[in-house]
Amino acid sequence: MTTPFWCLLVAVLLPIVLAGVGGYFKSQQFDAVDNNNPRAQSTQLTGAGARAVAAQNNAWEALAVFTAAVFVAHSAGADPGSSATAAMLFVGARILHAGFYISDLAPARSLSFLVGLGSCLWLFGMAARA
Repeated sequence: MTTPFWCLLVAVLLPIVLAGVGGYFKSQQFDAVDNNNPRAQSTQLTGAGARAVAAQNNAWEALAVFTAAVFVAHSAGADPGSSATAAMLFVGARILHAGFYISDLAPARSLSFLVGLGSCLWLFGMAARA
């Protein structure tokens, strides 16, 4: 498996890990996780818990773009080394994005979002030039 595909696996697991973080905040704020209506309970979270849920949602959204970028670059025969660099940059930026989101560091969060998006655009650009 190529490095971008390994990075895709990490990107798939990130929102799942963030769901666990959200569950931690639910148990802290409500003393229990409502497994019958978890989304309704999520809307009642405040502070870091609410931001953890938002980070999870954003991670799912970014995953769609990254998945397309990885497969388009791979299918086009983009340079493997550059593709690996772009994919690793995306994963690093998205991990930081989640941390910045939960920590309420909005400017850093926005910057890490842009770096992740730029990595996807870089993958698409490599596909266009391949």
